[in-house]
Amino acid sequence: MKVILLQDVKGQGVKGALVNVSDGYARNFLFPRGLAAEANAQAMNEWKNRQDAAAFHKQEEKKAAEEMQAFLKGKTLHLTARAGQNGKMFGSVTTKEVAAEMEKQWNVQIDKKKLNMQDVKAFGVYEVQVRLAQSTVASFSVAVSEEK
Repeated sequence: MKVILLQDVKGQGVKGALVNVSDGYARNFLFPRGLAAEANAQAMNEWKNRQDAAAFHKQEEKKAAEEMQAFLKGKTLHLTARAGQNGKMFGSVTTKEVAAEMEKQWNVQIDKKKLNMQDVKAFGVYEVQVRLAQSTVASFSVAVSEEK
């Protein structure tokens, strides 16, 4: 019997998957617990529509990530940081500060968790990578200068 899983079922599949199980397993275990629904014509049509919608959203997300990648390519973000008496930087520049400055300067909202950069504990230019989508990574530069 073909069923559509409404929740993850160990040994069978993940939520939304179309699986073939024995009639007794479906009637005695999956249906009473609300873990699956019978794959009749209406359910199959709804399942197909959900699959198409998910594929469309994934493609739109990839297209947006590629546009963001093209936007960020070759850009430099300028940051200032406080310096001590000997010209060394106080503290360090974090991904949170970089994300906030990106929004301020470029009007681009990126989650700080998607930024990947080395420790910035001195003035200079650093490379930052951004995970935009599963397979799309963009990079840009961050120039840290002394606050005047």
